Amino acid sequence: MSEPDSRSPSGPTSLIRIGSGQGFWGDDLDAPVRQVEGGPLDYLMMDYLAEVTMSIMQKQRGRRPEAGFARDFPPLMERIFPACLEKGVRIVTNAGGVNPEGCGEAVVEAGRAAGVGGRARVGVVTGDDLMERLDHLLEAGHELRHMETGEPLASVRDRVESANAYIGATPIVEALRQGADVVVTGRSTDTALTYAPMMHEFGWSDEDHDRIAQGVVAGHINECGAQASGGNALVDWWTIPAMERVGFPLVEAHSDGSFTVTKHPGTGGRVSRAVVTEQLLYEMGDPADYITPDVVADLTELTLDEDGPDRVRVSGARGRPATDFLKVSIAYADGFKAVGTLVYAWPDAAAKARSAERILRSRLDRLGLSFDEIRVELVGWDSTHGHLAGEPPADLPEVQLRFAVRGQDRDAVDRFTREIAPLVLTGPPSVTGFAGGRPRVQEIMAFWPALIRKEAVQPHLEVRTLEV
Repeated sequence: MSEPDSRSPSGPTSLIRIGSGQGFWGDDLDAPVRQVEGGPLDYLMMDYLAEVTMSIMQKQRGRRPEAGFARDFPPLMERIFPACLEKGVRIVTNAGGVNPEGCGEAVVEAGRAAGVGGRARVGVVTGDDLMERLDHLLEAGHELRHMETGEPLASVRDRVESANAYIGATPIVEALRQGADVVVTGRSTDTALTYAPMMHEFGWSDEDHDRIAQGVVAGHINECGAQASGGNALVDWWTIPAMERVGFPLVEAHSDGSFTVTKHPGTGGRVSRAVVTEQLLYEMGDPADYITPDVVADLTELTLDEDGPDRVRVSGARGRPATDFLKVSIAYADGFKAVGTLVYAWPDAAAKARSAERILRSRLDRLGLSFDEIRVELVGWDSTHGHLAGEPPADLPEVQLRFAVRGQDRDAVDRFTREIAPLVLTGPPSVTGFAGGRPRVQEIMAFWPALIRKEAVQPHLEVRTLEV
């Protein structure tokens, strides 16, 4: 058994700082560096995963067994590993995707390359990936019914590409207890990447429901990166300063669960009550029932107070015992799609685009091609608001016709891709761009949310010291 974390203070911890370093796979790669180098920090959480990300990673691993994780994370660790050890910053991330073991090994190699061998420990959490056990689970009576339709997973079993349970804080807390400098997970909940360090440092038990609920709120604010510090903000967005060097959010957490959202001084962006509130509302269903693997959080009495420039104090969350289930994110193949675009210029840009749409629809009908769905948008007019945009003005300078088809027959979708290009010379005038050339047929990954009893999922942890 590994030794407990020898670096934890002998007395109770009263304050820790947990910074956000990534909000999704593909986010600003310099943000973690700015967080580590920009000021005091104890933990850096990095969230890489979304539902579609898991299916992408599963496909990558199907082609190359060593793939399936956020491949930009190990090079980042090679860059910041020495500074993290010097400053005592510990990393918690779900960059492991569908291959946390491979990600962990790559981090170990990055640590050796960075010269931290013998000085660092890496923890890897597995057990969330249910693909190899899926048939056994179905045979055992776990129907994995769709949470909205009630349909059993058996109806699409032959098309399932990935299945991952959302695990909570327990294995992360144990990895930190065992002294891990970097904790790599697969499909951990986004919020656990923040509240697991709080549970570890403050010694919260699984029964500290109100405190853990506060940690869940902190995690929800942290999980989307700069969206909590001015990015993608609606309120007075034009007044938010220096977004080219935006400071990612960090949480100053106290042992009672209260915390303050802020960012490093001298960075761009803004942390305000309005900006933090926007992030809290993101992906929020019933605020009285924010369900996680470790607690059901009630946010209805949450209080946000300005506490100085770029500081928002958050308190008032309440918690109830967790449910007996974990959510499972399942992706399955659901046909094919292709999207083609043409740009039409003034005069009568919208009328030309609508005429091109009618011509293309007629040609597809004449060829006997049928699809599950055809979607047409005029980008620059109705692609955001649909029919609410009304009729476009005659003096619209330009518009992009975006014509998309979706269906189960790949050959039909492929034939569509050959029919849009001829419109350049056999349709309305003033086509100024055939963006991207002939459309590409893409496989559609559909999302299947389900529940599974907790006892059916057994996370596993391995913590290893980097060899010299």
